[in-house]
Amino acid sequence: MSEIQCEIAAEPGMIIQRVVLSSRPGKNGVPVAENFRLEQSTMADTIQAGQVRVRTLYLSVDPYMRCRMNEDTGSDYLLPWQLSQVVDGGGIGVVEESKHGDLAKGDFVTSFNWPWQTVAILDGSSLQKLVPQLVNGCLSYFLGAAGITGLTALLGIREKGHVAVGANQTMVVSGAAGACGSLAGQIGRLEGCSRVVGIAGTDEKCSILVQEMGFDAAINYKKEDVAKQLHELCPGGVDVYFDNVGGDISDTVISQMNQNSHIILCGQISQYNKDVPYPPPLPPDIEKIRKERNITRERFLVLNYMDKQEASVLQLCQWIQEGKLKVRETTVEGLANIGAAFQSMMNGGNIGKQIVSVSK
Repeated sequence: MSEIQCEIAAEPGMIIQRVVLSSRPGKNGVPVAENFRLEQSTMADTIQAGQVRVRTLYLSVDPYMRCRMNEDTGSDYLLPWQLSQVVDGGGIGVVEESKHGDLAKGDFVTSFNWPWQTVAILDGSSLQKLVPQLVNGCLSYFLGAAGITGLTALLGIREKGHVAVGANQTMVVSGAAGACGSLAGQIGRLEGCSRVVGIAGTDEKCSILVQEMGFDAAINYKKEDVAKQLHELCPGGVDVYFDNVGGDISDTVISQMNQNSHIILCGQISQYNKDVPYPPPLPPDIEKIRKERNITRERFLVLNYMDKQEASVLQLCQWIQEGKLKVRETTVEGLANIGAAFQSMMNGGNIGKQIVSVSK
């Protein structure tokens, strides 16, 4: 055993930092920074044909990752993270060495399955090349507004929201100051909604939604009576509900929705630390309202609409370039702080997209 260890240690390699899953919070537990562990490791110096060596620039932490902390993700498209194995998710990096025909040194690339480490050797065919000019040079936007988050907001509204210009529709967005919600409200307006109201958890978030993001109004659910405020702010009822949270807030919104209205079921963050099916069933009295008013509430999975990805990303980038889509990010510096960033994001500590900057 000791001889093998010596051989491994003697192997030349590059020293890197990586983050592994140290422990699981349990299906009903609340995730903490300590569930993740920073390690030093070595990586091969040489790359094989078809591979690239990349330096990590940005990593994304997102609510869906909570499911990957469980042994069973409860989903057929998400694999669980393994204990003591490197964690992965959305990431962006720069190519430092390439043996792949389509990628050259200096290219910026992204992947949904980027390992949480400072440098990595990846299969070039698993990477998507990025054009920084599309996002005015703000590369991290490709993890948010011009990436899967923006796609979720835009395609959710287009596929499940039934928004029509001139139809005088009112949209309500819960989790409105988060990565997806802050985009969804703006996109709802761009797609034709006449009134957009956000629900968020601090006065600062509510103020940003109205003053920066162009929401008509915002409700602080921790301080205000949501039912009463909704009644006043949406006198004609609610036609489209972009649901990022589930739970009590959603029950309150649904009870004020109109006949033949639509719920865009994006996320259920209030339920992520509970062992319940996704999407969680509504309480019987709310389900009764939903059925009586013929309110649609279908599961929305952006991965089912990847044939529309390219055109949709170009639309998002155009809105960003034109200043019609305002982007907020909460950035934490350093791979060592990614566990704390994840914990903070799950507790609503972010405004807009939570990003971890790993290197410059």
